Amino acid sequence: MQEFNSTDYLVIGSGIIGLSIGIALLESKPKTKVSIYEKESNLGMHASSRNSGVIHAGFYYSPESLKARFCADGNKELKALCKGNNLPLKETGKVVVTSSIDEVGRLESLYHRGLENKIDLELLDANLLTKFEPAARTHGKFLWSPTTAIADPRSVIDCLALKFRKLGGVIVTGNEIKLRESNGVVKAFTQNKEIPANCIVNAAGVHADQIARSVGVGTEFACLPFKGIYRVSEKLNSSPKTLIYPVPHPVNPFLGVHITLTLDGDIKIGPTAIPLFGREQYSATDYVQFREIKDSLKSMLSLLKGKEYDLGEILRDEIPKTLTKFIVKDIARIVLGIEEANHWKKLKPGIRAQLVNLETGKLEQDFIVRKSHNSTHILNAVSPGWTSALPFGRWIANSI
Repeated sequence: MQEFNSTDYLVIGSGIIGLSIGIALLESKPKTKVSIYEKESNLGMHASSRNSGVIHAGFYYSPESLKARFCADGNKELKALCKGNNLPLKETGKVVVTSSIDEVGRLESLYHRGLENKIDLELLDANLLTKFEPAARTHGKFLWSPTTAIADPRSVIDCLALKFRKLGGVIVTGNEIKLRESNGVVKAFTQNKEIPANCIVNAAGVHADQIARSVGVGTEFACLPFKGIYRVSEKLNSSPKTLIYPVPHPVNPFLGVHITLTLDGDIKIGPTAIPLFGREQYSATDYVQFREIKDSLKSMLSLLKGKEYDLGEILRDEIPKTLTKFIVKDIARIVLGIEEANHWKKLKPGIRAQLVNLETGKLEQDFIVRKSHNSTHILNAVSPGWTSALPFGRWIANSI
């Protein structure tokens, strides 16, 4: 479809967040013009199509957070979208297990957080684990999450794009948007040509903070990319039937290496969380812009100065996992028989757009949205951003 000469709403980024916002705008304001601009030649080519495909239940997150507010509803809506459009979906459930008796207290805290978030969740004794997941091991207790599921991110992206276009929205690919602020108005440009737009929504994922800072928004933040590596192996006789997760690290904000299943039933392990210099640095040979290196160095320096995290510990834990044997060794603490899988293949890696507060040295844990004039900027939409996208998109649309 040909692009509008001007538009009421211009959304930057065609990932699941951008598409969800575009759909919500058209559903609430059917007569408006909504355009999504994407710098790549195809839609959702980065985080949205490179994530694990896990539809999270919503028990990890602080009850007052935006993540908790949107994840549970997003879980239901995303599964309904898959069922209603015959998209691949497996309602596997998930167990969260301990690697030592010392972790039981953290597991219990996670359970009580889930109850506060009104999530369907059970805390059970270790002797019941084989009834739920014979391939897992735990000490003392485990959590059972029946609403966790897996879907195909690519199919979801294509389905949402089709819905957006049917509602009258326009998607323009191969056009990178830059913003400029002039006399209290934010304007959008592509290839040095202005695109007149009443409202602009920056949903550019890993590049959102740079775009925002170009108009003076979110200057206290910078993105530190983290690379997630996955490995996949054909199913074994002892293959898991559910997803198996460790208890999250008490300080490190990532969920740790875990085992999931592909829609074909193969075993998938990962992801790692390796700090990077480049925002699209999927391999060592990928080009990295100087300003990306500068942002990453500033972020790392802030983490080193801050008291929240031990960057050295993160590096020591994560860098060895570039080798498959170290990922397998890590997951073997909680999964029986995983060493029997000998034919691990690489999957395309993903990059987590993790926002760092340069003033406090904190890795921001919740969704962060900032507004300026006629622009709205989604600066931090990390996991469970994929699960939460549909209700989060409506919230953004209603706030404009």
